[in-house]
Amino acid sequence: MFDAERVKNECIEWIRAFFEENGKGCNAVIGISGGKDSSIVAALCVAALGKERVIGVLMPCGVQHDIDKAELLVRHLDIKHYVVNIKDAVDGVTNSIPFPLSDQSRMNLPARIRMATLYAVSQSNNGRVANTCNLSEDWVGYSTRYGDAAGDFSPCSHLTVQEMKQIGRLLGLPDVLVDKVPIDGLCGKTDEENLGFTYAELDRYIREGVIEDAAKKEKIDRLHRMNLFKLQLMPAFEPNL
Repeated sequence: MFDAERVKNECIEWIRAFFEENGKGCNAVIGISGGKDSSIVAALCVAALGKERVIGVLMPCGVQHDIDKAELLVRHLDIKHYVVNIKDAVDGVTNSIPFPLSDQSRMNLPARIRMATLYAVSQSNNGRVANTCNLSEDWVGYSTRYGDAAGDFSPCSHLTVQEMKQIGRLLGLPDVLVDKVPIDGLCGKTDEENLGFTYAELDRYIREGVIEDAAKKEKIDRLHRMNLFKLQLMPAFEPNL
């Protein structure tokens, strides 16, 4: 049984301890998409550090159809925030590369430019960048290496989607943010459309090892194997000196 109240409180204390050891007095800098993950991480940081030490960064790429949800979050938490439209940066890189980018490159480039933007904001505001990944997405590699998978501290990367939702409700976040259908913001499809299974199915398989559909089990296992490298440190040659 998942004790959401206990885990929430322990996570808040963990964030405080991280900042005591790795940036006493620093600010938490969070990319705000309007989805549940960034909303919950931002709310945890506010609970841990106070709203004065949390900075949200909204990063549309041109027009973002659901930016109203990101605006709702920063109003709800009453945190300082900046809006940085990354379209010119994405177009600049895309147009400067002397060959057509692959579909995957085009989809992942905005995520990597957003992370570069977060670090620019963070280093100019005495900050530490929050990673907003969760266990469910990480399990099947549904993140961009050096994009949303990067950061200085990660409050929720060992929590499933269902567990995060429970914590989000305890933090008093609006239901529209906690229950927002997850969309990667890259290809226009929902996460579950892309993955071919629901987060509820994935979360149960992660925690209980139970899944009825053999084809979905095979796909989850294959994605997990293929994407383990994203969760590991970069391999480094160690000379025998």
